[in-house]
Amino acid sequence: MLPASVVFGQAPASLSVREAYEAARSGEIILVDIRSAAEWADTGLPQGAVPLDVDATAFDVRLAGLRLDHPGKRIVLIDRTGAQAIAVAQKLAGRGWRELAGVRGGMLGPGGWLAEKLPVMAYP
Repeated sequence: MLPASVVFGQAPASLSVREAYEAARSGEIILVDIRSAAEWADTGLPQGAVPLDVDATAFDVRLAGLRLDHPGKRIVLIDRTGAQAIAVAQKLAGRGWRELAGVRGGMLGPGGWLAEKLPVMAYP
């Protein structure tokens, strides 16, 4: 279950990697890896994450498509260290998006996905 600060907070929240993993595994959230394809190939993707490069053309449109495909689910962004994911969530919140969060520590930061030895899947 997501913490109350994530469910009821107005500003984009942040989740620990373990919170994100458990919420993604239970289907509570859509986990979106916003790193580049080169980074996905280097480290793999968090298990269950949707790869969507933040620098790709039509990032916002594709993210909106995920929202439409999964109504009512929070979208949680993960990046390399957590900073960009949280910043992107804040930027989108400023444009009226709701139900967004970032993952603290990202994939490679202190307390990140790999440091916590959470499962990854290979990227082609």
